[in-house]
Amino acid sequence: MFDKLSISSKTENILKKSLDEPITVEEANHLMNIKGNELYPLLATADFLRNKIVGDNVTFINNCNINFTNICTVRCGFCAFGRDADDPDAYILNDEQILAKAEGAVANGAREFTLMGGVLPDADIDYYEHLLTLLKDSHPDVAIHGFSPTMIRDACLVSGMDVAEGFERLKDAGLDTLPGTAAEILTDRSREIICPEKVSVAEWVDIIKTAQEVGIQGSATIMYGHVETLEERVEHIDIIRQIQQDTGGFTEFIPMTFMHEYSPIFLEGQSNLGATGTQDLKLYAVSRLMLRELIPNIQVSWVKMGFRFAQVVLAAGANDLGGTLGGDELSEASGAPDGVEASIETLSRMVRDLGRNPVERNSKYTEFYKID
Repeated sequence: MFDKLSISSKTENILKKSLDEPITVEEANHLMNIKGNELYPLLATADFLRNKIVGDNVTFINNCNINFTNICTVRCGFCAFGRDADDPDAYILNDEQILAKAEGAVANGAREFTLMGGVLPDADIDYYEHLLTLLKDSHPDVAIHGFSPTMIRDACLVSGMDVAEGFERLKDAGLDTLPGTAAEILTDRSREIICPEKVSVAEWVDIIKTAQEVGIQGSATIMYGHVETLEERVEHIDIIRQIQQDTGGFTEFIPMTFMHEYSPIFLEGQSNLGATGTQDLKLYAVSRLMLRELIPNIQVSWVKMGFRFAQVVLAAGANDLGGTLGGDELSEASGAPDGVEASIETLSRMVRDLGRNPVERNSKYTEFYKID
């Protein structure tokens, strides 16, 4: 594979090794810094491993985002969505509005509700239980991928219970999987700058492990391209890898490139924000080389990258396109380049143009549905 390529012996040795075993943190840091012609063999290696591990199917889910509130007490420097309670644009959806969104999505074949919102000051476990029961009573066969570790932690504090009990109750009420949000970058240095009021790295890890011990699987994410270093990106992926080695509870890994144009830290003057396209490609490829079969599903966020570049990233080690989304106000507020809703036909066309097979899936990657 590497014959006649203009790459250093170190890069060549790392890529050859990666064909048989995961790369180390040191090796990943080296690959994050390569330039020029060395990029292409990295991408080719990641794509080769993708094919070896998961084949040529590209999966996605027919889902709907239900962002039930934009009121948030945790005002992160990267977020253009959250509002104070007295803001004229603040909202909380009532039961009828939530059910109307759900019913419209189900009519279009949705298999999952992504239930998300800001961190409400008085939300307790009873409130989140109510939202779950509301949706499950009306649509028992639709999975709910909901809430964030920060939301659950705060609700448990309000309710005076430990996190394990909170997750037990939410699971009983119908929570199927947990989004890996609130991870952002798992280094306390960066978190102190962009989200000092959110859970710490240790707290995030503990909450995620607790959810998985209770039996709630979910996503792992990374939100990159703001104040973190390249080394911190690798450190984050390695933390995810260590958790997965302990628990096996992650169903997918989702890199999310930071859309900075409307973020508070950008509007306040922070410069050099946003990853470059080359950095995006390297992060996906290095993720594949680090995670391999441990987390076989690596997802491209088309809503953050746009359809065209998301298609390119599918050739850099990724095998999943996320979902049809059905309205993602969080990304819309940040300036999603191609909108926040896609059809099955649009995603399928992207996949087939690569010579690969579009396949609809469920939330846990345990059921798959052929697309004609």
